[in-house]
Amino acid sequence: MTQPQDAAARRAAPAVVCYPPETLAPPPMDLFRAARASAAKVAEVVVPPREARCWEAPAGTFFRITSIEGPQVGDLNLWNARNLDERFWSGKTRALHGTHVTTGERMWSTFPYMRPMATVVEDTLGWYGIDADGGSVHDVIGTRCDPYTHHALSGGDMYHHCCHSNLTRGMAEHLGVPLDEAEPHVHDVCNVFMCTGFTRDTGQYFMKASPVRPGDYLEFFAEIDILGGLSACPGGDCSATHSSDAAACYPMLVEVFEPAAGALDGWSSPPVNGYDRSHGA
Repeated sequence: MTQPQDAAARRAAPAVVCYPPETLAPPPMDLFRAARASAAKVAEVVVPPREARCWEAPAGTFFRITSIEGPQVGDLNLWNARNLDERFWSGKTRALHGTHVTTGERMWSTFPYMRPMATVVEDTLGWYGIDADGGSVHDVIGTRCDPYTHHALSGGDMYHHCCHSNLTRGMAEHLGVPLDEAEPHVHDVCNVFMCTGFTRDTGQYFMKASPVRPGDYLEFFAEIDILGGLSACPGGDCSATHSSDAAACYPMLVEVFEPAAGALDGWSSPPVNGYDRSHGA
């Protein structure tokens, strides 16, 4: 293919951020941190290796995801616990905050609700930043390892403990419904602790060894009533492979903390998006 004579000039066009987040109302981080100081643990769930578990975090509570025994990444789904049609939207979160999330950034929900579901309040891997390969931690770009892609690539139904299947089983167990009823609720994830990026030459999604160590955690403030699902990925620290039993895998811990009465005075859950839904008709 022949390049046009002005190819270099076209490539030199300046980049423009599509959705500048400066006009978004900032989360009240000082209030959240003050409330967190008074919070007591009210629930916990241990997610076994290569499995998923669900939990609930009411609006106004905090939930923390911790690596507890070894380097392990997790695939996170979030739903409105009162309306499963409203769920985490990785694409819009990525458009607003970037390919990876950290402290002060929010998890946004799907249309027509489109509001903050949860805010990241603490990230012990926030020091990692963006490395020389363009990699960073806690991505909202990957979809989740799944048996359908595995089948397309290998031609067989050989592995059933990938994150999509784990989350499907976990959701079915939590809701008390069949697998085929639970599966449509599973959606694109936040890859907690996973270190990922895009290759410079081909633009392909890559993974590398997560920097997570036991004791590292990612903590959220629940802006609405949350139903969460977390899969301890079969890739372990995702340094080499996933969708198999080859990698060393470890459990993960989810804890829910409730602030003292009055600690969040003046705060309320964000309303659903105010767009009138007329769509120009």
